[in-house]
Amino acid sequence: MSDSLHTLSTLPTERRSGCPFDPPAELIDAREHAPLSRITHPGGVPGWMITGYDLVKSVLADPRFSSRKDLLNVVADFKIPPAPPGEFLLTDDPEHGRYRKPLVGKFTARRMRLLTERIEQITDDCLDAMAKAGPSADLVTAFARPIPTIVICELLGVPYEERGSFEEQIALFMNGEPNDEELIAAYAATQQYLAGLVAAKRANPTDDVLSELADSDLSDEELQGISLILLAAGLDTTANMLALGTFALLENPAQLAALRADPSLTDRAVEELLRYLTVAKTFMRTATEDVELGGQTIEAGTTVLLSYNTANRDPERFTAPHSLDIRRQDGGHLAFGHGVHLCLGQQLARIEMRIALRALLDRFPTLRLAVPAEEVRLRPEAADVYGVKSLPVTWDA
Repeated sequence: MSDSLHTLSTLPTERRSGCPFDPPAELIDAREHAPLSRITHPGGVPGWMITGYDLVKSVLADPRFSSRKDLLNVVADFKIPPAPPGEFLLTDDPEHGRYRKPLVGKFTARRMRLLTERIEQITDDCLDAMAKAGPSADLVTAFARPIPTIVICELLGVPYEERGSFEEQIALFMNGEPNDEELIAAYAATQQYLAGLVAAKRANPTDDVLSELADSDLSDEELQGISLILLAAGLDTTANMLALGTFALLENPAQLAALRADPSLTDRAVEELLRYLTVAKTFMRTATEDVELGGQTIEAGTTVLLSYNTANRDPERFTAPHSLDIRRQDGGHLAFGHGVHLCLGQQLARIEMRIALRALLDRFPTLRLAVPAEEVRLRPEAADVYGVKSLPVTWDA
């Protein structure tokens, strides 16, 4: 690895042909050259791309790097507005802490474990429907998306009779296609629905997270923003991990066989899939003062891109990082971030993945792709969350 300064013209988006699970080729090459590269943001402003594990982790723990949306400096001569109320991922303390604190106790490992039986039932219902309609299915619509959607709907207290239309809205909203009129309309409809849901919980609380949050000093707008973040962070990432994770296992038959043969490997397999795939792949931070990093000075006001997926493939941190190894011992991936913005829903995501993947493999021991791997439709690299649009599978009846 060279210590000289590397330069990227813009954010790379092309993955190597036949390697749908690897980060974009230019990012891998940049990381092999050095963990810190110069980059030009899509809006024409110079910045930095951080691809190494240690540097990404250090930035995430450094209060001199801000998460505030309105500090992002990526488009020339354009001031980005602040994050809407409640959207705490794009804020700093004390605002961030005010939003996050009421949520922490609602997403503890213990509380998430209490959901195990319900998640098992939801998973079994999806697999029953798959088996009945089979022996073929689109694993995205039959399995990967419904499970986290139903779970998050129940956590937010979406009435049962309204879930069908709500699920259609959020499926459009999170379809991974940017600048799409249908997506924009679905986003507006989702916001409108959440506003009504917040009002309903204020008037008639039920046994759910949103009703508990409504009994606080948070405004209706803030509750709406928090609900949107819980949807986006708790649904789209898990759905794509379930689909892309299954795809990765099917394309690694030795790993799949080992997991089928030894259920005790399930927890470790989930952690390895999170590291290997890292579907929430790139985040941004802005330096609030000059910061020395990796032998370079990051000037105040400069926005840096943090490449989680190359950090999780860093050969200085992980042995054979581009290999899927469900027996891997060197853990500590950054798929859920690090520091004050460490993902609140990480325990829920882990439980959903453990239950769903284990049940899928046990229920369909002959599960396989129904199309050649190169025909599986992938989400665009420009989407916030990477994954597959559809995953046609089949099995022996």
